[in-house]
Amino acid sequence: MIRRILVTGTDGQVVGSLLEKAATRTDIELLPIGRPELDLAATDKIAPAIEALRPDVILSVAAYTAVDAAESDEATALAVNGTAVGEIGKAAARLGVPVVHLSTDYVFSGDKPSPYVESDPTGPLSAYGRTKLAGELALATATANHAILRTAWVYSPFGKNFVKTMLRLGETRDSLGVVADQIGNPTSALDIADGLLKVAGNLIASGDPALRGIFHMTGDGETSWAGFAAEIFRLSAALGGKSVTVDPIPTSAYPTPAKRPGNSRLDCGKIERLHGVRLPNWQGSTERVVRRLVAG
Repeated sequence: MIRRILVTGTDGQVVGSLLEKAATRTDIELLPIGRPELDLAATDKIAPAIEALRPDVILSVAAYTAVDAAESDEATALAVNGTAVGEIGKAAARLGVPVVHLSTDYVFSGDKPSPYVESDPTGPLSAYGRTKLAGELALATATANHAILRTAWVYSPFGKNFVKTMLRLGETRDSLGVVADQIGNPTSALDIADGLLKVAGNLIASGDPALRGIFHMTGDGETSWAGFAAEIFRLSAALGGKSVTVDPIPTSAYPTPAKRPGNSRLDCGKIERLHGVRLPNWQGSTERVVRRLVAG
């Protein structure tokens, strides 16, 4: 049976990755929907747009992701990341279908010395983090038939991301200062797409409450932004691209409007136990993305 999977958004890293993965599958039909048909800022029009497509499951991946811009535009970010997610949940409840929603490590303060588990207290430091947390709460209020997947440090061959930024900056520079006192789990959107589709299938196949709720889903392994950058340029050089020296710097040397968590590491044991999802090691996935970008 072919499953109809509605995806919020028509571009961006995760949607691009989902489209690529779906192209190799005959058991799913991906239904990406974005503006003007689905405008997450126009919350009163969300439910009719979704219900008209009658999907078997909804992947809620579109978001207001401009972290620094959200500091001065929190109302818009809240509409898209918070209120809209609740409306998606209400539509799903009326249709009787599950929702898999993508959230973020930014719901945490980053003060914990070890990786965060799902039950740890939240404490977002930024407007983006607050609005994403509002979306989690709105979805949980709207429907119990959901899985919230928190991820972090997303990169891919698509859209805007750290890997592409490093390679672009490296074209004109021999050295770059990169923050070394923030640590996390780099996560390929291509791997996220695999995880989303696996969880969606599990929710369609089983009504088990244990498969619902909040889960963490990131690439395996951890590093700092400086460590991530150094690996990107090591791979680039090995593939015939530019080699750039990475100079580790403290967060204080690179001020941004939005405060980032110092510790973004997420413990992904729960999603592996219950959904059978374990994303690959970040270094192998980074190699696959850098290879595509350098070769392209």
